[in-house]
Amino acid sequence: MAATIFEFFGYRSDDASDVAKRAADTETCPISGDTCQKSFNDGVVSGVCAIKPITSEPVICCPIRLYADDYRILSGIADRVFGPNLKLVAGRDAVKHSIDHQEECVAVFGKGWGGELRLPQKSKKGGYFVDWVLAKLSNQGELIEFVAVEVQTIDTTGTYRPGYDALKADRSIEKTTAGLNWENVAKRILPQLIYKGQILQREELCRSGLFFVCPAPVFERIMERLGGQEGLIRYALQPASITFAVYDYDMPDKPAPESLIPLKNTLNHSTTVYKVQEAFNNVTLPVENVYRDAILRALGSSTGE
Repeated sequence: MAATIFEFFGYRSDDASDVAKRAADTETCPISGDTCQKSFNDGVVSGVCAIKPITSEPVICCPIRLYADDYRILSGIADRVFGPNLKLVAGRDAVKHSIDHQEECVAVFGKGWGGELRLPQKSKKGGYFVDWVLAKLSNQGELIEFVAVEVQTIDTTGTYRPGYDALKADRSIEKTTAGLNWENVAKRILPQLIYKGQILQREELCRSGLFFVCPAPVFERIMERLGGQEGLIRYALQPASITFAVYDYDMPDKPAPESLIPLKNTLNHSTTVYKVQEAFNNVTLPVENVYRDAILRALGSSTGE
C-alpha cells in the first residue's frame, strides 16, 4: 500500500503558509498547544495527523486530531447525555466548581484533564483504561451519573518517514509505504468495546453506556466486520448502550491556508453491547478447503483431492 501525509502538525500538507511552517518548525500541535505527542522509534516527533492512501480518502491516525474545537466531541456527548451547556471541569476540581458556583457541572477524567480511570479485569491483574469518563455532579458536588467515552483512530503500517523528511525539508509531498492497520478492528478494537460495554452495563450510575468516537473510515470498516449497520438495531440510550459517534472532515471547496480543516459529526448510532457481540461472533466463513488450495497454488499445482 502507498500513501501520502495528508495533515502535518495540524495543517494540510499542501498548506505552505507561514503558520503551517511555524507549527512544523516548532513541532507544535495546534490542537493541544503543546509539542506533538506522535514520534518515530528514534524519538523524532512525527507530526502526522492523517494519511491519505493513494486510492481512497484521508484517514485520521492521531486521536488528538479529534479533540479540535476545544474538545467538542466531549461537550457534544455531555450535552446529549446530561443536558445542554454544562461546564466541563477537570477531575476533582469539578467538586469545588459546583459548590462555589452552586451549579451542576461535568467532571472530566482523561489524559490532560483529571487522569485516566482504569477498568480492572476479573483476575485483578492489569486492566483496560477508558479514554474518558464524564461525570455529572450536582450543585453540591455529588455524583449524579456518568458516561464513558472511547476515542479511536487507526494505527499505521509501513513507514511515512520519507514523507516526513520531504515536508520538513521543503514542504513537498512524497509517496510513502505507509498503510492502515485494519486488522486491529477485529483483533483489538471490537473485543475491547464489548468487554468495556459489559462492565459498564452493571454500573448503576452509568445510564447511557459507552460512546465510541471514531473517524468515518474506521466506522465503515467496523460495520464491514460486523456485517453492516442494518444488523445493529437502534436502541435508546441505556446502561447496555454502545453509541458510535462518527466524525469526518468537513472539507471546504476551497481550503483556506493557515486554518485547520473543520470536523463534523456525521452519525450517532446507538445500539447495545449484546447486538455488537452477536454480530462480532457471527463470522462469515470462506468456502471450504481454502488452505488446501493456497498450498497447492504455492506448490505450483492446481488440482488436489
